[in-house]
Amino acid sequence: MKLPAAWLCCLLLTTAPAWAAQTMVSGKVYLERDGKPGRGATDPGLAGVQVSNGQAIVKTAADGSYSLPVDDGQTVFVIKPDAYRFLLAIDGLPSFWRHYRPNGSPALKYGGIAATGESTRGWDFGLQPERRADSRKGLQMLVFTDSQTASLKDIGYYEQSIVGPLVGRTQARLGTTLGDIVSDDLSLYPAINKVTTRLGVPWFHVPGNHDLDFDAANDQQSLESWRNIYGPDTYAVEEGGASFVFLDDVVYDPNAKPKYVGGLRQDQFAFLETYLKGLHRDRLLVLGMHIPLFDAAPGKETFRRADRQRLFALLKDFRNVLVLSGHSHTQQHYYHGKADGWQGDRPLHEYNVGANCGAFWSGVKDAHGTPDSTMSDGTPKGYALLDIASNGTYRLQYRVAGAPASEQIGLHAPKVLRQGAYPAWGVYANVYMGEDASVVEYRIDGGAWQPMAQVRQPDPRLMVENVADDLATRLRGYDRSPEATASPHLWRGALPTGLAVGSHKVEVRATQPDGAVFTATTSYSLQPAQP
Repeated sequence: MKLPAAWLCCLLLTTAPAWAAQTMVSGKVYLERDGKPGRGATDPGLAGVQVSNGQAIVKTAADGSYSLPVDDGQTVFVIKPDAYRFLLAIDGLPSFWRHYRPNGSPALKYGGIAATGESTRGWDFGLQPERRADSRKGLQMLVFTDSQTASLKDIGYYEQSIVGPLVGRTQARLGTTLGDIVSDDLSLYPAINKVTTRLGVPWFHVPGNHDLDFDAANDQQSLESWRNIYGPDTYAVEEGGASFVFLDDVVYDPNAKPKYVGGLRQDQFAFLETYLKGLHRDRLLVLGMHIPLFDAAPGKETFRRADRQRLFALLKDFRNVLVLSGHSHTQQHYYHGKADGWQGDRPLHEYNVGANCGAFWSGVKDAHGTPDSTMSDGTPKGYALLDIASNGTYRLQYRVAGAPASEQIGLHAPKVLRQGAYPAWGVYANVYMGEDASVVEYRIDGGAWQPMAQVRQPDPRLMVENVADDLATRLRGYDRSPEATASPHLWRGALPTGLAVGSHKVEVRATQPDGAVFTATTSYSLQPAQP
């Protein structure tokens, strides 16, 4: 018996057992030309497009057809290749998946997935050609995380401070939210999606620990309501010469405290193993997840170490890997090395992105009525930009919500010191994208540049807010600012007191490992005084 071409591709791309006894789905991946819903007579099939059930991967045959086994609870999705874009669903999100849940989800507070029925034929997926001629040559990506909206009012804050200033102004070709889209109220998904899709950017989501069905009996059922809206929880998208793999890394256990831990499931490893086999080792590989791969504190296993080691083993031969994570409501760069079990040629770069909501929409409101919400490490609320060049190199930037792109350093210095006093006071520079390899310098009144010392302590700017909250006899905001914690990107320079009486200009510059230079200025005054 001669097997169809799509089946031959299946056998080549997966190590799954014989599929004869399994339910099979079939359909075509096609090029949308006629502008009408569904595959029309003039919409040709696309060959060689990868389609997955979350474990196995097949490639479409010459006519765009595919066949794939599917189990109850699985989602079939397309791995979009470079130079194409997805059609949009009615909610404005990319349309690239379809659930197989014949009888629907078990009873859940937020509904889960409705019964899909037994139909398994005609599972067609449309793609359109990318409009840009240079679609394979790099891109810009918007990276959001932890919008963490608990109400429609929070969604209003998100729209005003994060999304609104970007509408009609972004050059991004795709975007992602790395989990905690809402804060446990999953009924808010349609409302926040309506805001996010105003950006007009294909948007891909990752689930977080605040996106779970907490009435689910187990981890397998804990994302039913999330998946009903956003599709597969583990999938890949190819764009601009890079591969993006989005991963659910929240393992739910209703009997544990806390009820989740970072980690990956067996089916996710099966998908990764199969997908990574087909990638060139020099291609940029970007992994997006919610819980960081590094542990939150020494000796505290916040991501299962066995899963981390298994993931590292799959990634070690790739020369260009970037991990993007959220969850912490702080911001830092982390480089996994041998001490973490990483065995690659060079350290694995993980960028833990600052939150859209900052410190959970807390703190004093600004003139527009939006909470300040500075994070505990002194980073203001905001989002990140990932720029990818045609050669696969990348650059990361942070954007403070509602501020110009030049706002990259937060400064704190005393306003006045006594002339001639012992120089025990300093200027502090919180370099939001700073890392250990950053070079941070300062100078006074245009003099010689001097190095600043990296310090692991709380940002004094946030400590001022903490003290103001402590001394206030009435609440200054709905929730007070978070207690300042040691910042991984704070530098200090001593302020000289032997200068002339009057005002003195302080300039700070930070040179990043990628060559980017940030600057900021402040001033302090010297006054004479008698004992």
